[in-house]
Amino acid sequence: MLKEIYLAGGCFWGVEKAFQSLKGITNTTVGYLNGKIENPTYELVKKGNSEFKEAVKIVYDESVIPLNIILKAFFICIDPSQSDGQKGDLGSQYLTGVYYVDENDFKEINDYFNKEKKKYKEFYTELKPLENFYEAEEYHQNYLIKNPHGYCHIQKEEYEKIKNLNQEY
Repeated sequence: MLKEIYLAGGCFWGVEKAFQSLKGITNTTVGYLNGKIENPTYELVKKGNSEFKEAVKIVYDESVIPLNIILKAFFICIDPSQSDGQKGDLGSQYLTGVYYVDENDFKEINDYFNKEKKKYKEFYTELKPLENFYEAEEYHQNYLIKNPHGYCHIQKEEYEKIKNLNQEY
């Protein structure tokens, strides 16, 4: 069965690339979530006053990849102790979070969050239901595939750790 989850992990280009390396991920789409206006643009979101976060819609086959592996990969991508973005990407549009659409997933995600919180003195990654999601402009979709030398806050070692998760399921 195909399911969806939305992940905000800083700049959406790198998060999308990371999840494209996992078997069972059937589609990724970058966009803007949980903001306060309709049909935002990148220019608007980057100003930081729209409440939108850059995020990736992950569509996955739960019979192939379990939700806990998706969460494990997500926490490899991010630093939940950073309150103002991710690495050099600063601003409210780069804040981290997991946004669910299936209420049945909340308990598993919340339990995972509670384990992660114990690893950090400060923890700023939010867990909320999805309110809205708008696809980003076409040039943002699959950006690091089209531009393999493009900037990303996720390091090569982190990508390898995520790719290696394929051996765990």
